[in-house]
Amino acid sequence: MKLWAGRFQSEIDQKTNDFNSSISFDCRMVHEDIKGSMAHAAMLGAQNIISPDESRKIIDGLQSILDDLQSGALQIDKTAEDIHTFIEGELTKRIGDSGKRLHTARSRNDQVALDLRLYLIGKTDELHNAVCKLLDVILRQAQQHADTIMPGYTHLQRAQPITFGHHLMAYAEMLHRDLERLSDCKKRMAISPLGSGALAGTTYPLDREKVAENLHLNGVTNNSLDGVSDRDFCLELLSALSILMVHLSRFSEEIILWCSWEFKFIELSDAFATGSSIMPQKKNPDIAELVRGKSGRVFGDLMGMLTVMKGIPLAYNKDMQEDKEAVFDAVDTVLICVDTFAAMLDTMTVLKDNMRTAAAKGFINATDCADYLVYKGLPFRDAYKAVGQLVALCIEKNLTLETLPIEEYQKICADFAPDVYDAIALETCVQKRLVKGGPAPDCVSHEIEAMRKTLRKEAEEYDG
Repeated sequence: MKLWAGRFQSEIDQKTNDFNSSISFDCRMVHEDIKGSMAHAAMLGAQNIISPDESRKIIDGLQSILDDLQSGALQIDKTAEDIHTFIEGELTKRIGDSGKRLHTARSRNDQVALDLRLYLIGKTDELHNAVCKLLDVILRQAQQHADTIMPGYTHLQRAQPITFGHHLMAYAEMLHRDLERLSDCKKRMAISPLGSGALAGTTYPLDREKVAENLHLNGVTNNSLDGVSDRDFCLELLSALSILMVHLSRFSEEIILWCSWEFKFIELSDAFATGSSIMPQKKNPDIAELVRGKSGRVFGDLMGMLTVMKGIPLAYNKDMQEDKEAVFDAVDTVLICVDTFAAMLDTMTVLKDNMRTAAAKGFINATDCADYLVYKGLPFRDAYKAVGQLVALCIEKNLTLETLPIEEYQKICADFAPDVYDAIALETCVQKRLVKGGPAPDCVSHEIEAMRKTLRKEAEEYDG
């Protein structure tokens, strides 16, 4: 029996019914639907909108349904129109006409809006925890490699010496911003729309705030039209997840590069790589490639949701049924990507000697050589020109700045002395970059400790 059957004289076409049905995906909100219905029933009884006895009967009936679902004694009927219809039908079957009173002062419009908010609050907590675990892996690896020298890049060209720990902490900063976005998104998500009805509220004397309090939400929506038609919380979560996937995709791209023979900076565990069906020598970074590829899937979920919402007049429209599959898919995709990525990073082997060898090439200490002259009193632009000439000379003679004789240095600029070799040593170049946020090992260690302290404080404050 459809909840809206009274207006219609004939049964709906089966294909239309299948097209209209949402239970195949909204069934995952069953616990939230029951939880919201319990809070609604309790309020109806407290306000004497229904009798306290019927309120208790409804709550007990809903609890029995929940228990049976959890034990497996009850299976969701996939032929029902949606999860709300299934629960109400099962409740009425168990407790009789009292079950029909549950929907008093409520519409499926505000009901589904509540269910979706409750469900995504739980998923946001899962996502938050997953990102925290990934951050913990990154922080441990960064601490272990705070002094592991590697080349830093711009335009994918070797640029200046940094440490691997410093490089990893760049991603820690990105992921920390992702955590902040998730926390901020959850605040606006945790608002109850229940009581908005179909679009115009209700004439019953509801206590909306009490329902919100019982559901551990931050408050209630201020406008009934907005209450049932708002999906900003979905868009905001999808946006936060898309930015998170940008970060994972960029990190994946570097993992893929670092695994190649052209770089060979890291070696992935066999558990996170695959081979070739025809080339026995291959070890492919498939997990990183999949994460990189799945970023496009999450971006598509965001774009699809934006497109659904962009032309919908107030209030609820059936188009909005398309909200769930997009946001559910994005949540599922990001969770598995973050979890798998964390395990992959935790088990990788860092090839420090290869990083050091790469850093020794490409004249990445040229800026430090110019700074050496600046400290001697030369204007930076003059120093820059002199070092540019030195680099050209090194290329011509197939030498490096470290191996170029001091006599050649002094032909270009008399201010050079033998101590230039200490000044341009890679270890010196890195260790002297002590500015806050720099790659010096002490700075990296300080950044790691500061991040750990921030994460501990935020974990204590996080409502999850």
